[in-house]
Amino acid sequence: MIEFQIGDEDHCRPLSSWLRLRMKDAPGGYVHQLVKKGHVTVNGATANDLTPLLSGDCIRLKESSRTSSLLLTDERPPFDILYEDGWIIVFNKPPGLPMHHAAEVGPDNLVELATAYIRAREQAAHPDRSTTPSLRPINRLDRGTSGAVLLAKSSSAAGMFGRTVMESGLSKLYIALVSGRLNGSGEITAAVDGKEAATRYESLAATGGSSLVALWPLTGRMHQLRQHLRHIGHPILGDRRYGGPPLPAYAGHLLHAFGTSFIHPDGDHPIALFAPLPAGFLQMMRTVAGPSLPALMLQLPELVNR
Repeated sequence: MIEFQIGDEDHCRPLSSWLRLRMKDAPGGYVHQLVKKGHVTVNGATANDLTPLLSGDCIRLKESSRTSSLLLTDERPPFDILYEDGWIIVFNKPPGLPMHHAAEVGPDNLVELATAYIRAREQAAHPDRSTTPSLRPINRLDRGTSGAVLLAKSSSAAGMFGRTVMESGLSKLYIALVSGRLNGSGEITAAVDGKEAATRYESLAATGGSSLVALWPLTGRMHQLRQHLRHIGHPILGDRRYGGPPLPAYAGHLLHAFGTSFIHPDGDHPIALFAPLPAGFLQMMRTVAGPSLPALMLQLPELVNR
């Protein structure tokens, strides 16, 4: 058996996502079969593709010549894929990367780069096929915001998921580091661009200068969380547009789409996914949470449906 221990950088990552990161050239079907056949255990127990891994978990992988060869490279895929099926791909978007082309930040954007990557991957795996998948966002994140974002693999999948999200919703849990000491919990109901908007929040940790906050958007207005936190006097760190102090060493602002859950239209089964936090975000969390960080990290996945 090959043994690994999960660190904070992969906290709550789905098991299949973790395997794909470490075996970037493995076909998705191979990874699925490893899990399905029980060749991968988490703390000695069998698991499924979506089992969230926690910091400190022990992963044991049955050793074989093929698995060992796939694990030889330390190179990771260019995109952090949390989940993929025939309909959608869920990416863990890094901070600073826009969803679409933005003239002020250059040509790089998630939709075009990810579409090119998926096309190249599919062409390499199936050179006889002439299909050219084109990814379409189901939900969006601001350029400075990191975390889970859903992209459909076709126009029909985008339409189906769009209807599903409209009917049953897309539950989201965000984590933010904000300026000032914010205690307790509550609901912010200030209008955004003249439209009703509501956000629930709960303080998770606070120091004299900043606080770690869980956020649940009850409506979906543009820049809602950023504007609401400014409204109560606690702008997001790095969010200069809405009054947050600058973070020159960080590519975006400290707002992360950590948890998302939805009903999959193919079979109406629920899916819950978590997006591990960026390294710079984790570093700031350690400063704010101090010795309570391990307990706080274990609490995060329980917050998504609160």
